Amino acid sequence: MNEWYSISPCLDAEPHGSRSAEDPMSFEAKRCGVRFSPPAVVLIYRRQGTGEVRKRIIPVRNFSKYSDCSLAAEALKNHARHRAYLGGVSQSQLERLHMVLRDHLQGRGLDHSLASFQVDPEQDLNKLDDEELARKKGQMDKLFEQNRRRKNDPDFVYDLEVEFAQSAQGKCSWDEESDDGF
Repeated sequence: MNEWYSISPCLDAEPHGSRSAEDPMSFEAKRCGVRFSPPAVVLIYRRQGTGEVRKRIIPVRNFSKYSDCSLAAEALKNHARHRAYLGGVSQSQLERLHMVLRDHLQGRGLDHSLASFQVDPEQDLNKLDDEELARKKGQMDKLFEQNRRRKNDPDFVYDLEVEFAQSAQGKCSWDEESDDGF
């Protein structure tokens, strides 16, 4: 089985590889994904000097269904042989790739892995285990940063008031006024 799954283009990649733009051996990451058998990270990159597009298969060794994805991603990113190629790939993207690999080793399908990276507003987060809760919180933090408005943004409004629709839920005893007048 020589199939591989691409998570996404390297959109959250850093602008350049680990070398300077003038260096003919610098690399620009285009896409990255995982191959399940044997486990590997697949990187599509372009050489800055020649413009040549190539594929690099980086084996993931000593990785099991019990491995820590953040440590494995950090070790792979800092590996001397792969550092120049993975310089343009963010740490979080490598962690997501390792999570997909680990889910595959645990017998979970690709759909389950990808769904764990999405935030469903109707899902009860109290029922998740610590690892999946951390994934969801990471996604919510990322979504928050994308939607966040700062003072120097052109569409920033200082004292924004928003009306929310009334929910169809019944009243609670807490909603009633107390006898104390509070």
